[in-house]
Amino acid sequence: MSIADISIGPGLEVTAAPAGPRARRSVAIARRLGAGLAVLVPIVAISSFIIYSLGAISGSNPAATILGQTGNATPAAIAKLDRALGLNQPLVVQWLHWLSRAVQGDLGRSYFTQIPVAQSIAQRFPVDLSIVGLAALIAIVVGGAAGILAATRRGGIIDQTVTFVCSVLSTLPAFVVGIALVVIFAMGARLLPGNGYVSPNASVPLWLQHIILPSLALSAQVAVDIARQLRTSLVAVLDENYVVGATVRGLTRRRVLSRHALRNALGPAVTVLGYDVPQLITGAVAAEAVFSLPGLGQLVLQSAQTRDVPVVQGVLLVTSTMVIVSNLVINELLRWLRPGDDR
Repeated sequence: MSIADISIGPGLEVTAAPAGPRARRSVAIARRLGAGLAVLVPIVAISSFIIYSLGAISGSNPAATILGQTGNATPAAIAKLDRALGLNQPLVVQWLHWLSRAVQGDLGRSYFTQIPVAQSIAQRFPVDLSIVGLAALIAIVVGGAAGILAATRRGGIIDQTVTFVCSVLSTLPAFVVGIALVVIFAMGARLLPGNGYVSPNASVPLWLQHIILPSLALSAQVAVDIARQLRTSLVAVLDENYVVGATVRGLTRRRVLSRHALRNALGPAVTVLGYDVPQLITGAVAAEAVFSLPGLGQLVLQSAQTRDVPVVQGVLLVTSTMVIVSNLVINELLRWLRPGDDR
């Protein structure tokens, strides 16, 4: 605290001056971060317990699976390996050991390849991050633009076109859209590759060429949801008295839209985006299958087929944490959009 922040009260009492807007904003942000962590930690802990319990519910015997590869799966050998792996302990104790290692980045090793699970996830995670991130960006830009155009020209040809296109796309699953994109742009026009993946470290242009089609397939449904919600909420806001009054006072339509109407109309669209984040992540599995991408979806499917429990648990923990964190970010964005909120 500086000298300027201190004032002398009656009776020569030294009192602190009220905090300025910047200090209040910093305190508010700190409180929100603390509240977010307070919510994040227990949710991740509960979800991790559910994920770890799936291994026990599945009825698979890890020791028998490991020893079965060597043909030495005798009862004595299985019992000995159970003790070495800590699988003879209560489920809660096993989960706590697993979670404590997971927090440090150790998700165990694959039963079959002995490759660390964290390493396998790190190799494939950029694929999913690329297509999900680009899909979210496309959905926000295209869906947002379509919703704004439809709302500002309601009843016109643009509004009717947006409504029709949204109605058609809402009936098509991501894998159907993906197949159609492959047929049109990869097999027909031969403009883009229909499968495979190239790391951006190798070539950024090739990377973009390989992720654009799966990202478009993933973004279609999310863009539809954003366009519909934004159009509905923006139409309602544009009829509010304060918006009409701003127009009467001579403000341009663009200024009224950007400064007054749009921020108040974004809430429902942002909420829908939060709901669609899990859809983007799960839809990546279908996109990987259609476009032959070596992502987390294919990793977890292959591991589930071979009962490679540590890999399945590790992938589920990472993806569930992504969903939880993204929802917290969406909630913080909604607070920022709320009129009169202390930022």
